[in-house]
Amino acid sequence: MKLIDGKAIAAQIKSEIAEEVQQILAQGGKRPHLAAILVGHDGGSETYVASKVRTCEEVGFQSALIRYEDDVTEDELLKKVIELNEDPDVDGFIVQLPLPKHISEQKVIETIDYRKDVDGFHPINVGRMSIGLPCFVSATPAGILELLKRYAIETSGKHCVVLGRSNIVGKPMASLMMQKSDPGDCTVTVCHSRTRDIKKYCLEADIIIAALGAPGFLKGDMVKEGAVVIDVGTTRVPSDQTKSGFKLKGDVEFDEVAPKCSFITPVPGGVGPMTIISLMRNTLLAGKKAIYCK
Repeated sequence: MKLIDGKAIAAQIKSEIAEEVQQILAQGGKRPHLAAILVGHDGGSETYVASKVRTCEEVGFQSALIRYEDDVTEDELLKKVIELNEDPDVDGFIVQLPLPKHISEQKVIETIDYRKDVDGFHPINVGRMSIGLPCFVSATPAGILELLKRYAIETSGKHCVVLGRSNIVGKPMASLMMQKSDPGDCTVTVCHSRTRDIKKYCLEADIIIAALGAPGFLKGDMVKEGAVVIDVGTTRVPSDQTKSGFKLKGDVEFDEVAPKCSFITPVPGGVGPMTIISLMRNTLLAGKKAIYCK
């Protein structure tokens, strides 16, 4: 069994991005600028956004954090999105999800200029991704592809089972794994809460990507010998072993599954660090106008 070290790979990519930013600046180019909108005080969102802002500083980006209380109106939020769309200095921006229930997340996503949609959630980016055109790929799936690539994990002709059908991870992951590319060229099965006998599909899988948000769902008796397991889950569960009183647990029962795997990602330290660094890579592409030229 080999542990996939997302933290180490993210550090490599961070260094690569920082070096490219220095080259851009040395040639008289513009420093990439990422903005983030944060609504309310959700603990997970606060942590993620703080990490994104910190990583911006580390790679040499300019960053801006725009905060609203959770009683902000939908109209006010959409007005700010349009303002960022029209700001020539902002190369890319994100609206941190989830949003309060009185705000339509889909409406907000569709209002973002797809050329600045570095989260890769806009329907234009999702549609282009599904047919293999250049686009901003959502950060978590992009990070997983990078891990598979940098660990030289063979995917062509393999059976990949994706657990979960979310718009953020499950669906784009399935689409990317079946593309004519490397990584890719898989036969893909998507399992979800209504799938009957998930265990049967998992036991047939060469690669399992678990993105259900169900702690410890994937057990040792659901995985065949030599499988590659990518754990996307990051659920906070109570713990008396940490100062905070909780720990992050993945969708995989690691101690049971790991001995059977050829490769496996840990939680934390696997997919998580790759998500943020993939957002940085998208921001760099946005700054360079490498995908969409205005």
